[in-house]
Amino acid sequence: MAIKGVLKEELDNSIRMKERYEKELEKLPVGSLIKKKIKGHEYYYIVLRENGNVKFEYKGRDVPDKLKDEYSRLKELRKKYRNNISQLKKQIKFLNGALRGKESI
Repeated sequence: MAIKGVLKEELDNSIRMKERYEKELEKLPVGSLIKKKIKGHEYYYIVLRENGNVKFEYKGRDVPDKLKDEYSRLKELRKKYRNNISQLKKQIKFLNGALRGKESI
């Protein structure tokens, strides 16, 4: 029975971590910075989805490197959070099955 206690504790911890990652993901600004080339000129936009439609927000011909770096960092952070959430969902599913006796330990 000690194993079930450990599994239950791990399940609770995994659920808390998943919720924390989801909250952090919601805090991040949406969209990605892209560069479009139109008639030989480069323009920067923030591209995002709103109500199922793709929306472009014009940011100008030149954007500071700081903004480019920030959106690049945010993109990597979103990827990391989504990957962690995916792994935690799999772990939660496994632990739920193990606690019900359906998974071999």
